[in-house]
Amino acid sequence: MDIKALTLYEVLGQVKTVLKNNAPPAWWIVAEIGELKVNYSGHCYLELIEKDDDGISIRAKARATIWSSVFRMLKPYFETTTNATLVAGMKVMLKVSAEFHELYGFSLNITDIEPSFTLGELARQKQEIIRRLKADGVFEMNKGLHLPELPRKIAVISSVTAAGYGDFHDQLTRNPFGYKFYLRLFPAAMQGKEAEASIIEALDSIYRYDDFFDVVVLIRGGGSQSDLNCFNSYWLASHLCQFPLPVLTGIGHEQDETIADLVAHTRLKTPTAVAEFLISRFQLADEKINELSDNLIDAVTEKVSHEKERLSRFTLQLKPAAREMLNDASGQLRLMQSGMAGSVKHLVLRQSTLLTSKAVRLQTQVRENLSQRQHKIRLLEEKCNYLDPFTILKRGYSITYYQGKALKNSIDIASGEPIETRLAEGFIKSKTI
Repeated sequence: MDIKALTLYEVLGQVKTVLKNNAPPAWWIVAEIGELKVNYSGHCYLELIEKDDDGISIRAKARATIWSSVFRMLKPYFETTTNATLVAGMKVMLKVSAEFHELYGFSLNITDIEPSFTLGELARQKQEIIRRLKADGVFEMNKGLHLPELPRKIAVISSVTAAGYGDFHDQLTRNPFGYKFYLRLFPAAMQGKEAEASIIEALDSIYRYDDFFDVVVLIRGGGSQSDLNCFNSYWLASHLCQFPLPVLTGIGHEQDETIADLVAHTRLKTPTAVAEFLISRFQLADEKINELSDNLIDAVTEKVSHEKERLSRFTLQLKPAAREMLNDASGQLRLMQSGMAGSVKHLVLRQSTLLTSKAVRLQTQVRENLSQRQHKIRLLEEKCNYLDPFTILKRGYSITYYQGKALKNSIDIASGEPIETRLAEGFIKSKTI
């Protein structure tokens, strides 16, 4: 049998020639990045895919390359325009040319990228995730939780080395008002491929202690805006929505509002803004206590003054009435004495005795009434004096101040801190041991 066969190299060479002679110089294509790797030389190797309508099955796949000379320009251009990093799972519009090599097969050479397409795709994906969360009925769940008035026990999700976490920790623990907070860090990656799973794992760890903590704080400091992609994840947002503790976010970017910010109980700009928010809750409570104390003292003082005034008016009204009654009784007695003879002397004497008895009873009632009023005034005055801090100091007590505020608990101050003790006469400065 006389069959003329071609070698594999010859066949692939013909395929290469056909592609070179018939394919246009370049195409703009839309594809999803399946894989992406940048090697030590700066070349970027990708696997581009296209999925079926179900979003699961892959119906097309091709290798692609961005050579280092092009990648050095495309990468910063894309990231500064979109505020996003080229990662697997992202849909992109690329300018490519087709290449075929006898040894390496078919591949696409990427020469340009259209960031506006990705911007629109990212915005569409973000709106789709928001729509999905609302359809699930969970979008507003975390916002509906009660935030404790004084959140002291705080679970923090952040990177151990993040500058934002250090600023947050220092601002809370070294606040000038001496408020005490309990912080526990649940470390997580805050950018990159591992970020989403890492943050969800930290939430799962906190969930085991949800009856202990008051609030969860999710913070990161610095970093580029392109690192915010992990905070636009559906699964992370779903976990935040349904978490049983209020979540505060301080992701560190003022203009870009992530989905995590939208579903959190309270969104703040930066880690330091979260710390300021927590401290302000305690300042507000202090102001309320001081206001209530002032109102109580004012009310007691006003009550004492009012009772004194009432007693004074009663005394002024009582004396003329008693005098008038005595005068009337005396006049009646004189009339009876002048109009009766000796036979009625006994009756007069009896009426005189009754009158005297009435006068005595009246005087006794007046004295008892006055005594009761005076006793009530003394009790009110003693109550005011008892509330007076200077009276308490004179009884041998003292007030210890730390950083200008009255110290109420020894656990609120560390050893070696300067304190000032106020006595009835003078001050004593000392240090704790």
